[in-house]
Amino acid sequence: MTTPAETRSTSAPTATPAGLPVRRRWLALAVLALTALLLSLDVSVLYLALPELSADLGASTTQQLWMLDIYSFVLAGFLVTMGAIGDRIGRKRLLLAGAVAFGLASAAAAYSSSPGQLILWRAVLGIAGATLMPSTMGLIRTIFTDEKQMMAAIGVWYSCFMGGMAVGPLVGGLLLQHFWWGSAFLLGVPFMLLLVVVGRRVLPESERHAGARVDVVSSILSLATILPVIHGFKEIARGGSTPTALMTMGAGALLGIVFVRRQRRIANPLVDLALFRSRAFSTALAVMLVSGVVMAGVSFLSSQWLQLVAGLDPLGAGLWMLPANVALLVGSASSARIAQRWGTGRTMATGLLVCAAGLVLYTRVGPAQGLGLLVLGMCLTSFGIMLPSTLTMGVMMQSAPPERAGSVASMSETSGEFGIAVGIAGLGSLATFVYRDQLGPYAAVHAGDATTAALDSLAGALRAATSLPAAAGHDLVTAAQGAFTMSLGVVAGTGAAIFAVCAVVAARVLRAR
Repeated sequence: MTTPAETRSTSAPTATPAGLPVRRRWLALAVLALTALLLSLDVSVLYLALPELSADLGASTTQQLWMLDIYSFVLAGFLVTMGAIGDRIGRKRLLLAGAVAFGLASAAAAYSSSPGQLILWRAVLGIAGATLMPSTMGLIRTIFTDEKQMMAAIGVWYSCFMGGMAVGPLVGGLLLQHFWWGSAFLLGVPFMLLLVVVGRRVLPESERHAGARVDVVSSILSLATILPVIHGFKEIARGGSTPTALMTMGAGALLGIVFVRRQRRIANPLVDLALFRSRAFSTALAVMLVSGVVMAGVSFLSSQWLQLVAGLDPLGAGLWMLPANVALLVGSASSARIAQRWGTGRTMATGLLVCAAGLVLYTRVGPAQGLGLLVLGMCLTSFGIMLPSTLTMGVMMQSAPPERAGSVASMSETSGEFGIAVGIAGLGSLATFVYRDQLGPYAAVHAGDATTAALDSLAGALRAATSLPAAAGHDLVTAAQGAFTMSLGVVAGTGAAIFAVCAVVAARVLRAR
């Protein structure tokens, strides 16, 4: 008997997921998990490559921020749009096309000769990544019709994503120890080639819904809302015109209002605003967003501190980050069992408080000592953040009707990626402001080209110090490293306060779960 879904589908009968042999289903999952591994590996590897590529390309602090956050920023803006396109043309087709684009953009990024080129190709990588994430999750739902198998498959996918974050620093350290910074980008090329070759054979095609329309105007409005706000943050951090930056951010906010009004009017909105009527849904989404903001900003600064203040090479920094990534995997594996005993609300609140405690340790780190405190703080925050992170999707799914599950998944992924972009831009801007403020007294006494370079970034200070006499260079490095460490402490303290507030809200709103 033909179901309504089969009637709407335009895919070939041989692609029907229900007819897939068990072995082929799990082989298909391995291909999708490989995609998740690469996406997370690509982000974590770049953190370690940033100092070397910034020095090679002569990137300023603002350009460094753009290099990091443009990927997550563009990805977040296109996730929901690409999900709708996948519904229309087929998720397998979109996934394979995105894999080809991701591989080509990775190769182009590896051989960039200027900061502008690298930022451009990172943006293209973000668009390609937006085709991969919703396609993989959608195909998992297509392949595994049994609920228990589907949850097990999602668990495998998520573990691979976290595994990429765990081994990323180590892989990045090994690459940068023996090759140039472009190798961090070339790493994705053979993975994507394997995905295309094997994926064509083992992945089924999902149903194509001819009636699913992509609202191009809403997609443009979403990007036009986010870009001016982030640009305003960067201008303020760079020391640009504050009135101009505020006007730019205001323009983005106005476009955001237009975007929201359009979602209320059209029949197929990119964002289903009715979901926000549920307090549990809104709280879970807010926790996911805030967690991404804080952890992205702190992780970015921590990797810089390990190399530019502690003086570790990329491999050494990767090894010191490994314990925190192991703690991240432990938290991911144990969150469900803890929630069964304590309840979802209490487990999420506990994890957020553990994060806050870890960030408090960051504030005690000094420029000349504190490596052990930093690593311990990283372990606590990594373990703690996984308790709420692995539970928020379940809370959001339970708070929404089944027919909106796809919308919920897209909003969840968009929230997480947008949080990463805002965290690197917003908290990175805060760190830049504190760094320059702390280095101000030194700059007032020692004016010159070296001091100007030092005010731009810590990496600039280290480069400028090599052109000064030994004593003067030492004083400049000491002052710059002290200023950077203070900026790390301020950002961590801000994050600790935010997590503490989120813990209280999560405990109260989700206490019945």
